[in-house]
Amino acid sequence: MRALLLLFCTIALQWDLVSCQKTVYQSNTHIVPHGNVWRSDRPAGATPNRDECDVVMNLSASQRCEFVKNTPDCASDEGFIKYPVVTFCQFPPNLLPLAITLYVLWLFVLFLLLGLIASDFFCPNLSAISSTLSLTHNVAGVTFLALGNGAPDVFSAMAAFSHPQTAGLAIGALFGAGIFVTTVVAGSIALVKPFTVASRPFLRDVIFYMAAVFWTFFILYKGHISMGEAVGYLGLYIAYVLTVIVSAYVYNRQKHQLNGSAQTSGREHGEILPSDSYREIPSASIQTHDDGEYEPLLPYTRSTAQIFLNAINPVDSRTWRRQHWSAKALKVIKVPVEVLLLLTVPVVDADKEDHNWKRPLNSLHIITGPLVCVLTFQSGKYGLLLIEGEVPVWVLILCTGVFLSGIVFFTTTNERPPRYHFLYSLLGFVVSALWISTVASEIVSVLHLLGIVLSLSNTVLGLTLLAWGNSIGDCFADITIARQGYPRMAISACFGGIIFNMLFGVGLGCLLQIFQTNNVVMLEPEGMLCWVLSGALGLSLVLSFILVPLQCFHLSRVYGIFLLIFYIVFLLIALLTEFRVIQF
Repeated sequence: MRALLLLFCTIALQWDLVSCQKTVYQSNTHIVPHGNVWRSDRPAGATPNRDECDVVMNLSASQRCEFVKNTPDCASDEGFIKYPVVTFCQFPPNLLPLAITLYVLWLFVLFLLLGLIASDFFCPNLSAISSTLSLTHNVAGVTFLALGNGAPDVFSAMAAFSHPQTAGLAIGALFGAGIFVTTVVAGSIALVKPFTVASRPFLRDVIFYMAAVFWTFFILYKGHISMGEAVGYLGLYIAYVLTVIVSAYVYNRQKHQLNGSAQTSGREHGEILPSDSYREIPSASIQTHDDGEYEPLLPYTRSTAQIFLNAINPVDSRTWRRQHWSAKALKVIKVPVEVLLLLTVPVVDADKEDHNWKRPLNSLHIITGPLVCVLTFQSGKYGLLLIEGEVPVWVLILCTGVFLSGIVFFTTTNERPPRYHFLYSLLGFVVSALWISTVASEIVSVLHLLGIVLSLSNTVLGLTLLAWGNSIGDCFADITIARQGYPRMAISACFGGIIFNMLFGVGLGCLLQIFQTNNVVMLEPEGMLCWVLSGALGLSLVLSFILVPLQCFHLSRVYGIFLLIFYIVFLLIALLTEFRVIQF
């Protein structure tokens, strides 16, 4: 309740600020109708990529609906819901604060869905693909695992880069998540479990991340990025992957040589050396209950209908009764979406004996999976195209899926997966990626609207709401890993993830936009806040690069407190810069 009251107070305060700024803005900007499109006459020297939809709050309440309907920038979002039209045409002006509150709650739900799809559907299929390709742990960790963990950030950045008006969201989110992870998450790990970091991997990750950050800083200074520079981001990540592989190979070779010499010396002195198979097992891997306890006493064969109903049931009755009421309430919210995802996204689990083969459900996936792809890609505009002016594309996909689904269903059995079952992991990867892209587009659209209504720049929304929403899950996960006694693993996950997010988020996002427009992508900073953000991230990395070696690579609680204070000071300066209290 206190959180809701605080939210209403914040909206009311910001609403007053917007009203106060309205008169000042109207003295410099005139909104005039130009045919069927409203146009703003800005002063000379205004930013050419400025969002035309920003001026809607300077109009009277009776003019806003017509303005958002006829202004291209207000309808440029790729989400399924046109939030400006809904806000200014469906809600009365006096209920605008209520609409903003509903959008904030909707934003929370979208972030929840983003994490759900990534953790339960996207990552398992990536793991199955990695197992099928027989990749080593190092290669899988910096490729497929990094993609799985960074999917929300990367797809959010790609959605933001799809329009010049929302590119600031991507920059703010990537830089904001970077400084959040390198200060708050790393500082929390040091507070929970002070430890000595591995020197060479730490320096390697910091150097590559500094290279990515300063390269992006240079791109922002130029104001545009070309195709060669976008490909260079991907090339830098390939160089990072090769460095990880080579360093792991050299380390393992040196380790085997040392172990071989130690074993030879031990045999000469008659000592018995412990085997690697008797290493300590992490306590987190111990099951709290025996799954065999819930197995039936007598074997039985389930019918096809039972297999299907059990496969689409997201509630585990074994753990439901032990959950806290808050976890149960959250589960109730997630159940409808989980059922929809289970019906459309196949999941291959290499750890299970049957690889999660569910014959009736997997047969249905051949129908629903391609339908989701064609109806979610580019907001479904390709799925609604007519073939020869008569048959929609989605109807052709549906008929083809029904035919292939029938073949799979009648040529397989419930007990044994077919030889081509691994192909379902590829289908699940594509479908879950498109679901993530769809949710990310909705998040960017909601943040775009909040920036318009509250007169906030895309950069500040990116470095706060979007960065926090995408990073808070990783924050709790890394702190939990550190508490279990694995702080090195947690700190490695911090830097490895943000390197992938920065290089792929900017590189792939800009590259796709270049392919669509056949031109360079303009990345014009939104005022001084962008420079404050990039400067703070660069300063935090330089300080870590200098201070951590000076402490003999030991991260103490004092250093953790220093990182947290650094982030609080940065956030305070960023907000004061956004509201023009501080001017450079």
